Amino acid sequence: MTIREALDEKHMSIYRLAKLSHVPYATLNDLCNGKTKLEKCTAETVYRLAQALNVSMEELLTPCRIRRPGFENFKSAVCHLVREKGDIAFIVDTLESQNIRTFYERKWYPESLYLLAMLDYLSRENEVPLCDEYDELRRCKLEKPIYPASIRAQSAAAKSDAAMKQAEEAAIPEFRRFNIMESDVRNVI
Repeated sequence: MTIREALDEKHMSIYRLAKLSHVPYATLNDLCNGKTKLEKCTAETVYRLAQALNVSMEELLTPCRIRRPGFENFKSAVCHLVREKGDIAFIVDTLESQNIRTFYERKWYPESLYLLAMLDYLSRENEVPLCDEYDELRRCKLEKPIYPASIRAQSAAAKSDAAMKQAEEAAIPEFRRFNIMESDVRNVI
């Protein structure tokens, strides 16, 4: 939980938190606006903030430990999970994990929509009804199309967007809906 999220949840202002925690307002303002990183603060500052917000220090520091992988690595990991677990187990695990929603709330839109596309694709392939929990996300679309790295490289080398047009035509419909040009999720090494 970020400081901003904790403040919103508790309907508290930065000024009020500064008074309760005895952490300078300027420091808190910088933390909330991303100018200063919480992991760079002293343990005493983190402790004071956690006490004032009535959360653990670990809860406050958890977002600092979360590192976003590159999208190509993420896609590869998802495809490997599908292969290792099997379609149905992957569907169940993805629904139980709530990662689609978690990624979306973190504003990791490509990861969230990729997982949702995979979920929808595997559901169609296995004749499993779609989970309606994500219907509002199914109306989302990435602003710019995402192509596999190999297609981007091929396009750059040829100085032509023909490869990209072919990738769009070959994309799995569930992925293309979100502007993700993915045509092969089964052939992972």
